[in-house]
Amino acid sequence: MSPDGLALIGAMALEEIARAGWQADAVGGLTLGADPVSYAIAYASQLAGCPIRAFTVRKVSKTHGTGRLIEGPFRSGDRVVVIEDVITTGGSALKAIEAVRDAGGRVIGVLAVVDREEGGRDAIESAGTPVVALARATEIVARMPQPEREGQSSSR
Repeated sequence: MSPDGLALIGAMALEEIARAGWQADAVGGLTLGADPVSYAIAYASQLAGCPIRAFTVRKVSKTHGTGRLIEGPFRSGDRVVVIEDVITTGGSALKAIEAVRDAGGRVIGVLAVVDREEGGRDAIESAGTPVVALARATEIVARMPQPEREGQSSSR
């Protein structure tokens, strides 16, 4: 949720959505993980001159007020990219996909910041929705500094 993180993720995610060929009207996913990513994408899209609205999917419907499961400027008929911060099992994305479809939206894909590579991507794609991720866990781990082993001297 840092300003520099939001600026980076919003622009990268918007670029990945375009690369996938998804022409989205709106982006959003299950609160709380998807919220900052969705808002960053919406902001980046406005700066790029191709506005995409952001919304939030509640974990459960409110028992008062409108009682809606989806909050924000979502509209029935929207082409939607469901957003995930991290895909592990795929459960959060699948719940958001169901909520969007139940509200009349058309899910065109799932975009994750990180795919933990623990089966979630396969679960989502097996349910008929394509997935793209900005990074995979193995890519992140490969770039992490490795601790020095005991008995080995540093090359510094």
